[in-house]
Amino acid sequence: MIEGGGQVRARVLLADDHQDFLAATARLLESEFDVVQQVGNGQALVEQASGLDPDLVVVDITMPLVNGIEAVKRLRAAGSRAQIVFLTVHADEDYLRAAQAAGGLGYVVKSRLASDLAPALRAALAGCPFVSPTIAH
Repeated sequence: MIEGGGQVRARVLLADDHQDFLAATARLLESEFDVVQQVGNGQALVEQASGLDPDLVVVDITMPLVNGIEAVKRLRAAGSRAQIVFLTVHADEDYLRAAQAAGGLGYVVKSRLASDLAPALRAALAGCPFVSPTIAH
């Protein structure tokens, strides 16, 4: 984490294959978090995470080259300590279970980006799970 104006800001790496969505997500987070990189596929996520060592990774599931779940498995295998929050259109319990099994602590449905992502990142930093209420039981 970096120090910014007396406040420690968590470093976030974003991964999503939709450039406009990535930009909107970064704008949403920049007041509270330090967005260190935005990537468009799972392979780039794995490559960038090793050098950047982010505190948090926000990752989509459906991406080209390497999907988000496989990318997170590779991050964990490489020793990444970043907390993982999935941000996806899949409001489905099978995807949720797969994301959690891969090492994801948070699971946010894209339709709830504005209300759920920052709380999910705060929860992940505290080591607590977060699941968007649209799929949480």
